Order: sequence, then structure tokens, then C-alpha cells
Amino acid sequence: MIRVRFAPSPTGYLHVGGARTALFNWLYARRHGGTFVLRIEDTDAERSSWEMVTGIVDGLRWLGLDWDEGPDIGGPHAPYFQSERLDRYRARADRLVTEGRAYYCYCSTETIQQKRQAAEAGGGGWMYDRTCLALTPQQIAALEASGAPRAIRFKVPGGQTRFDDRVRGSITFDNANIEDFVVLRSDRHPTYHLTVVADDIEMEITDVVRGDDHISNTPKQVLLYDAFGQPTPRFAHVPLILGPDKKRLSKRHGATSVMEYHRLGYLPEAMLNFLALLGWSPGTDQELFTRDELVAAFALEGISGGNAVFSPDKLDWYNQQHIMRLAAADLAARVQPLLAGAGLWRESFAGTEHEWFLRVFELLKPRAKKLGQFVDDGRPFFGETVTFDEAAVRKHLDIPGMRKHLRALASGFAEAQPFDQQSSELMLRSVADERGIKPAVLIHATRVAVTGRSVSPGLYDVLELLGRERVCARLDAAASLPSE
Repeated sequence: MIRVRFAPSPTGYLHVGGARTALFNWLYARRHGGTFVLRIEDTDAERSSWEMVTGIVDGLRWLGLDWDEGPDIGGPHAPYFQSERLDRYRARADRLVTEGRAYYCYCSTETIQQKRQAAEAGGGGWMYDRTCLALTPQQIAALEASGAPRAIRFKVPGGQTRFDDRVRGSITFDNANIEDFVVLRSDRHPTYHLTVVADDIEMEITDVVRGDDHISNTPKQVLLYDAFGQPTPRFAHVPLILGPDKKRLSKRHGATSVMEYHRLGYLPEAMLNFLALLGWSPGTDQELFTRDELVAAFALEGISGGNAVFSPDKLDWYNQQHIMRLAAADLAARVQPLLAGAGLWRESFAGTEHEWFLRVFELLKPRAKKLGQFVDDGRPFFGETVTFDEAAVRKHLDIPGMRKHLRALASGFAEAQPFDQQSSELMLRSVADERGIKPAVLIHATRVAVTGRSVSPGLYDVLELLGRERVCARLDAAASLPSE
């Protein structure tokens, strides 16, 4: 049975890199009918509340990445907060000492820093020199009697440490380059290496899928698995995500919080699709996937060893494609809170005007890259008044005679039967011919008059959806605007 975990630190939000790691784990578990565990790696007791991880949880839930075991739903390996498992880590560290695989280190932080600085000043590096491993029983007794603080260091054996990585292949480290690392600090708080191995053993994790910045940590953890007499899980270290400048993705590249993309108007379906293909390939040319299609296609072997580049333009493309895939009713339901926040929602949109409301969404869909655009582009339809773009007015309305042309067009539209796309186009072209102006000039002016802007969906679609009464009123209002 496949068991994987996503184990974030409670930093307050789920960032893009973490979201992709969670997604790969989730897809792998769902593909193989396995278990996806959410574990919060907080060894600080003050941060062990559910409220502190809401940023992470909100991001996972928005993306639709549900977990089978975790802090809020429990499971056979609870608790899932590391801060509630401290006694377990301490017991394991003490066991390592008892079995001779670790030893007490009484060196102070200041002493170690001085040795490190001295080595660096001489142009070399420094590893812990096993000072405390060489202490005599008498020296240890004296230190114990004095109450000297002591950490626990793992005693790295000689030889090599090797593991197979499902992305990178076989990786070997010379143990001579691995210092005796601390597993339990002098304040009895465990280090990352101990906690992650202890938890993965007790939670029966079979596969560890994480960022390749953890590769350097892996040999230490493999040594701990061996020391505890446990098999190592299968490892898959996924490439980092880089910004467009090929540097590690950070806030300087823009939004990094998943929920910030939610607020910016991206669909979770699009974000999932985009993140999945950051460093993973299905082995085909297919780019657009539903959630179920991703589950069916996902394989760890498709993860690339090269770093992935986060392209905002590509994310926008994915979002636009997934917007186009949504039914108008689904899309409208997602945009409704945004319309309400902008003061554009009215209850009739869910009642007597519902069919018309959905037709507007179908018209606006092809141009929308984000959900917020439906608010902006929908203002001419959902609002009672038109807000004019000054540049558009100057360019298309402040033309000699245009005010009279608009009034003539309003009179023509008032008589057009029926008032639909075909009749409104015929009437506009007829008025243009009668008044000796090019149809394109009147088209641009009409668009500005009824929408307030120079860019919109097809004019005749817009006119039909706005309806005769509003179109005529807006043409008359535009004709009454003061000209420069």
C-alpha cells in the first residue's frame, strides 16, 4: 500500500513550490489507491494550533487536495503535529545513545562557532571534530556532575551511503564528508533529521516525494533508518521551480502564495493543471487536463531532472482555457461573490434574468483570463450607468457631427423590428450611409456610447444583450456629453 505525506512547516501560507510537492504526492497516492498524509512539522509548541496552519490548509482545500490522515481528521498514527510527538523523538535519540550509535556532545555553540570561524579564516571548511566522542569516562562524569548542557550527536560510520532516487537515479555520498550531526539539541528539542525519520517510520511512509533541495539531507536520514533497523522509503526528489530569470522562485517574481492566486482570479483547476506540468510530463503532447485525467496519467517516472520555470503568461493561458471549459452557470456561481463585492449583483440574476445573465457570461468568456475580468467587462451589462474612458471619448466621440449621428442611430434603433444582431447591424450601416460616414466610424462610436470603452465583445452581440431600451438611452446620453 502506497503511503505518502506532505509535511509543511506552519509558515502561514502554502507557497507555489509546496503546492506542487503536495500535488505530486496527492496524484501519486490517488493513482495507486494509496494514502495521502498531512503532517505539520512544527517542533515549536507555541505554533501547534490548527489556526496557525489555516494558510496551508486553505490552499490545499482550494486546490482540492484532500488528505486521508491529518491533524483535523485524525488517523491511526496521530498526533499529526510534531510538537505533540516530542517524547517519541527524545526516546529514539536516547535509544541511539544506548546502542552506541550516538553520543553526548557538551560543546557549546560559542565553542563550535569559534572553531568554524578559525577554519574559515585559514581558508578551509570545518566539520565537527568529535571532541566529545574522545572524552574519558572521568571527563564525562565531571561534566554531568556540573550540569553541563548536552546535545546528542549521531555517530556517522565510515564508508559510503547510497540511495536510489526515482528522478535522479543512484546517488552515493562519501560518509567522510558527513559530520556527526545533532539529532537532539541541548534543550531536548529534536532536529529535522530525527523528527522526519521517526515520523516516516511510525507513519509507515513508503515513498518520500519532495524538493531536490533535500537531496543533501537524504544520506543523513538513510543512516538514521539503518540505525533504527528500518528500510528506507523510496525517494523522488523533484526539481526546483525557477522564476522567468532562472533564479529560484521568490516574492520578487510576484505572488508565491497559492491563496493569492485565488484572490487574483485564477481557477483551482487551472492552477492544478499548471503546477502538474511544472517539472512533470505525461509523455504526450496533451497540455490540458482535468483533475481525474491528471490522476490517470501521473507517474513519478515522468518527473524531469531539470528545474522548471514558472511562466505567468503560461498560467494565464491555462486559466483562460479552463474558463472556456466551464459551463456558464458554474462560471457565474464562482463570479457571483465578486459581483456582489463590486455592488453589481442583484437577485434577479438568479431569477427572472437568469437566462440573460448566463448569455452575458458566454459572451464574455473568450476574452477572460481571470475571474475578475467578468466584473470589469460585465459592468456595461450589470451596471445601470456607463463609466466613460476619457481616451475613448476623445478618439471616437469627439468627432464633428458625431453627437447628431448617435441621435439618428438611437431613433433608428427605436424603430428596428426585431431588435437583434442582424437588424441592429443593418440599421447601423443604413444610418452610416445616409449620413455619409464610414460604418466603422459609427461602430467605434456606438461601442463607446453603450459600454464606455473602445474594446468589447462583438458590438452586435453587445447591443442585443443590452436591449433596445438601454441602448437607445445610452446613445442619447452619449450624444449629450459635452465635447471638447
